[in-house]
Order: sequence, then structure tokens, then C-alpha cells
Amino acid sequence: MPKMKTHKGLKKRVKVTARGKVKFHKHNKGHLQSNKSGNRRRRLRGTTALTGPFADKMITLLGPGART
Repeated sequence: MPKMKTHKGLKKRVKVTARGKVKFHKHNKGHLQSNKSGNRRRRLRGTTALTGPFADKMITLLGPGART
């Protein structure tokens, strides 16, 4: 059985916390800010944590060293 490869695209975009949550930056913040409202821009600030089955799937794609 071959080794499982790390999903390099995902590795560049997310970080796994010590508790197993997946931390990531929200999208829609790259450019064209002038036509977005201030409330919307404020909501897009910072990072968001993802938990549950979808986070588990991401951790699987990141490989065995993801939780360290």
C-alpha cells in the first residue's frame, strides 16, 4: 500500500489547531472592496475555525502529521 500524499493546496490554505479544529481565512477579501459594505468587510476579517465531519475530511487530506 503506497503512502498517502499530503494535499499541498490545502496545506497552504489551512492550519490545524491543537484541538483538531481547522483554521482558515475567509474568501471574498482579495480585491474589489469598494462595492462591498463596511459590515460585510468587517465580517470577512480575521480567521474562522471549522469543526465537524468536514474538518475531519480536511485533516485526512493533510496527512498524519497534520495534528502535530
